[in-house]
Amino acid sequence: MTLIKSISGIRGTVGGKPGDNLTPLDVVKFVSAYATWIKKQAGKAKTRIVLGRDARISGDMYAKLVAATLSGLGHDVINIGLATTPTTEMAVTAEKADGGIILTASHNPKQWNALKLLNSDGEFLSDQDGKQVLAMAEKEDFEYAQVDELGTISEKDYTQYHINKVLDLPLVNREAISAAGLKIVVDAVNSVGGIAIPQLLKALGVKDIVELNCEPTGHFAHNPEPIPENLHQISDKIRACGADLGIVVDPDVDRLALVCENGEMFGEEYTLVAVADYVLNHTPGSTVSNLSSSRALRDVTESHGQTYSAAAVGEVNVVAKMKETHAVIGGEGNGGVIYPALHYGRDALVGVGLFLSLYAINGKSMTDLKAGYPQYFISKNRLELAPGMDVDRILAGLKNKYAHEHITDIDGVKIDFAHGWVHLRKSNTEPIIRIYSEAKDEASANALAQEIIAAAKEFM
Repeated sequence: MTLIKSISGIRGTVGGKPGDNLTPLDVVKFVSAYATWIKKQAGKAKTRIVLGRDARISGDMYAKLVAATLSGLGHDVINIGLATTPTTEMAVTAEKADGGIILTASHNPKQWNALKLLNSDGEFLSDQDGKQVLAMAEKEDFEYAQVDELGTISEKDYTQYHINKVLDLPLVNREAISAAGLKIVVDAVNSVGGIAIPQLLKALGVKDIVELNCEPTGHFAHNPEPIPENLHQISDKIRACGADLGIVVDPDVDRLALVCENGEMFGEEYTLVAVADYVLNHTPGSTVSNLSSSRALRDVTESHGQTYSAAAVGEVNVVAKMKETHAVIGGEGNGGVIYPALHYGRDALVGVGLFLSLYAINGKSMTDLKAGYPQYFISKNRLELAPGMDVDRILAGLKNKYAHEHITDIDGVKIDFAHGWVHLRKSNTEPIIRIYSEAKDEASANALAQEIIAAAKEFM
């Protein structure tokens, strides 16, 4: 069973049996349910829906299927083709569309694909809205259009539009970036980042761009998740060619990872930390990240005299908290930067524009820039669950045991200690509890995780 229905959309592996995988029949069913829900939300007979996709191998096949299904339900489709997730989000509002569908499985391997569903604001559906769509799908509660009421399908390219909007931001300093004479290596894992990121860098005035895996073939050159163990190639290339830094994105370009001039990782967590530092230097205001993100953002925010808030894990939860607190910058520690001055969505393009502005103005090397931020290490562990184990009982036991510490329970249980934190969440896809811990160094973070794992076993 590899069909997963969650707040992040409907995702699964290509092929296999309907109901078990993301087959063409499943795509038609879920798209039909979503489009029916959109029509009810819009309160009109004919709506407009934007369709974009990353470059994975199954994308073209599924895009044709999705467009035909939407047309068959009477919706007009604006197909923007190969486009990043944030580009598709922005196209929804630019087109004044009623919704959008992004075909991408984000950082999952090539055999995966997914339907990511957007509302009329170009933002992901809330948990409540998503559940309504899933209920419609299970009931097959939809009706297709008569022949004279079929929707139209048109095609547009929105990449340059997105780039222009980034360039127009007051905090994106094109002059400083151009004058810095940067040499940058880009690894786009053979997806749409290979189109968008070099195009953006050229528009910012970067003349020396070394492209790795920038052909959007969908044949990922390595595991597409932009984490250190998958990025040896770009590290070697940076050292070999003497580049100033490296830029890595995932297949749908909502996550941004940076690499230092010596080939070492700047750290996904520190993408948001650095960008937030730059934004707060110019725009006072609050910040938000999720509970599993580094404490470094809180520290940097408070160093500017501003307020930090934590949200439950998931982009839609972070966006909701950002709106509630009127945050000027936020995101997730996986390299996801959300800058409301552009739009409410994780966006590697705006992350690049803001970070390079900081870097060019600052004048320090990447390693020196990183050294100036609070240093933390995150350890990621898991606790296997046997069938029938009561996760709520385990989490409640830990809350009681550590009641003298600061506890947050909006998403699993997070225990904040003076010297670090531990966050425990039940996985939506595996019989495990995910356990993230953070401290000032690796040994301390690992020790903290092991302490909590041992404590959790008391309640298993």
